[in-house]
This record gives sequence, C-alpha cells and structure tokens, in this order.
Amino acid sequence: MKFINKYKSDNFNLRKKGHKIKYIVLHYTAIESDYRAIQHLIDKKNKVSSHFLINKKGKIFSLVDLKKRAWHAGQSFWKGDRDINSNSIGIELDNTGHYINFERYTKNQIDSLIKLLNFLKKKYDINNLNFLGHSDISPYRKNDPGEKFPWKKLSKLNLGFFPNKLTEIEYIKVKKKLNLKKNKSLNKDVLFMLSNIGYDISQIKKNNKKFFLLIRAYQMHFRQKLVNGKLDKETLKMIVSHFNQTLTI
Repeated sequence: MKFINKYKSDNFNLRKKGHKIKYIVLHYTAIESDYRAIQHLIDKKNKVSSHFLINKKGKIFSLVDLKKRAWHAGQSFWKGDRDINSNSIGIELDNTGHYINFERYTKNQIDSLIKLLNFLKKKYDINNLNFLGHSDISPYRKNDPGEKFPWKKLSKLNLGFFPNKLTEIEYIKVKKKLNLKKNKSLNKDVLFMLSNIGYDISQIKKNNKKFFLLIRAYQMHFRQKLVNGKLDKETLKMIVSHFNQTLTI
C-alpha cells in the first residue's frame, strides 16, 4: 500500500519482548482538522502517537513504523493483556468526536480504512475478534470511535466480529443453556460474560456506578441505535449472543 510519509512521530519505543501484534485499535482524533491532529501526534511533549491517521479525503498518513510501539492505547485492557500498545496497531480517524461535532465518517475515509485493514489483517493474521475500539479497551475513560463508526459493515467484510441477532426463541434457549439468573444476580452474569468477551470489569468491583460506562461502551460498538448505558433487553440479548458465539470460536 502507498502511504504518505511526510510526517513522522518521535513518540514511540520498542514493543516489549515476546509481544506479537494481534490487535488493531481504532480511534477518532477529537481535533478540528487533520493537520492539527497530525501535529498533536508528532509533538514530543504530548507523548501520544498512532501508527496511522486517515483524513476525511481518505489519505493515509504513516506516522510510526509498524515494528515500533506507538503510544495510542494508554491505560487499557483486553482479554488479560494490559500493555495493549505492545500488542497492537493504532489507527486514528480524522473526526471531531463527541467532544466537538461528532460528524459521520466519510465514504473516502472508510474505503481507505477497509483497504488498510485488509492489508494489516493479511500481514499480521489478525483474528476477527481483535478489531477493537479505544472504548472497548478503555471503557471507563474513552468513547472513540463511537456509535457512528460502521462496525457492522466491517464485520460483513470479514474485518471484525458482530454477534448474531437472536430470535426470542433462540434467546430463551441460549439463556437457559447459560443458566442466566434474574434480578440482582443478572448483573453478575453480564459482567462474567463481558469479562470473557474481553472487557475489563475490575473497576466495577470497586465502583458499581461504572457498570453504566461499561454497558455504554458495549453499546457504542454493538448496539449503536441506542447508547444510553442501560442494560435493556436488546442489549442483554446482544451480550448473550456475543458470549455464546465466542464459546465456539
């Protein structure tokens, strides 16, 4: 693939020994222009970077060598991994995000992203379960790439995972199979399932109010029509289907 190599960030170091690239983490820049976002990512004092940035026109800027450990994930967690930077590739999408306007991602931008993801998936043999958002690996502090990001479209192109939608009969059968409880113990079952999917549930043990943020992060990826942090039936059905499918993958 052809990348624009005009800008290079000094914000990187070596990947930790024994860590292989297995995750791709998607972000939005939350900055008003691609130029300002790039300047932010290459400025040494900011101590932040990503491997790539894709602007609204679909131009792909290579900022950090893929062999190096870019500083995009911060304090994060997925499936027991805590140094996500050493195990991942970070891609920033030019978008102002929830903090400013949160515009829709452009067609050119997503088309270029699809090409880049296909390239990276083939190069590093990335599992479909390991295409993640920043909000997946840091659900208590991050919202990107947000509910306007086309996760479902990517999964249909074999660039990610999206749970099957269960009918009511299927849902009852799976719920019975998984022996899900009711009322107060339901939240414990949901946390168990989300933990097995990959999410960090440790902070909820210290602060029950963070359950809302975890559910909201899940909705931003998998139930984008209603992102309110509430565990309604549709969100629960999605989590149950997700967990059930990961048992067989």
